[in-house]
Order: sequence, then structure tokens, then C-alpha cells
Amino acid sequence: MTKRVELILFGWIAMAMLFHSIGVEGKATVEQMMKTGEMIRNVCVGKMKISEDLVNVLREPSFPDNKELKCYVNCVMEMMQVMKKGKLNYEASLKQIDLIIPDELAAPLRNALDICRTVADGIKNNCESAYAVAQCLSKNNPKFIFP
Repeated sequence: MTKRVELILFGWIAMAMLFHSIGVEGKATVEQMMKTGEMIRNVCVGKMKISEDLVNVLREPSFPDNKELKCYVNCVMEMMQVMKKGKLNYEASLKQIDLIIPDELAAPLRNALDICRTVADGIKNNCESAYAVAQCLSKNNPKFIFP
């Protein structure tokens, strides 16, 4: 099995675990979202062989120009089904917001997603594209959280 297939499968497993933990009738709690994010983070940190200190920078409003960090962001966003081959998966992201994102995080995320919908258009590199989307989401969402 290729690394990409393994990554996609893990993303689906993480999302399935999240859906299972919240049940069919409700949204995830912030705590459940953080646990799922940590699982995805751990996979992408291992895959990208990036330091935790560098990844932790994404929890602040700064986004340094770093190739490894950009590819880490792409890894996370692909596992979360937000990005696919360097393109924002807008419709799938909206569905995830509606289905699983806790209410207190959903509206700001939806607003930011609408603002950032085209920010990566024309960017050919998947890592650069994902990073542009993450930067835009961070800038336009006061409740931005990134694993």
C-alpha cells in the first residue's frame, strides 16, 4: 500500500472514530475534535519527520516560510479531507462543518472558509496551496484551531 493510500485510510478511520464517538444525532465536542486532531497530528508529524516545536508555531498567528511546515499542513488538511491534490475541497468542508464541528466553532469557520475559498487558485504546489488556505483561515477565523 502506498503512503498516500495509507494516509487517506487513516484520515477516514479518524473521521469514522469521531463520528462514532459523537453518535449520529450530534456534533462533536471541542474535546473530541482536539483528540481527533491529535491523532492526525501524530501521523503527519511522523510522516513529515518535522519537530513538534515547529508544528506548535501553527497554534500562534504566525506562519513562517518553511517547506516542511507547509507540507505538514498539507498532510493534515488532506487527512481531514479539506484539501485534495492541492485544491480546497469546499463542498466537503462545508458538510463537515455542518455535521461535526461544534456550534461555537462552526460559524466562524464557515465564514472564514467562504472568504478563503479561492485563495489557493492557481497555486500548483500542494504544500504551498494548503499553506495558503491555512494562513487565510487563521487570519479570518478568530477561533482558528490547527492540529
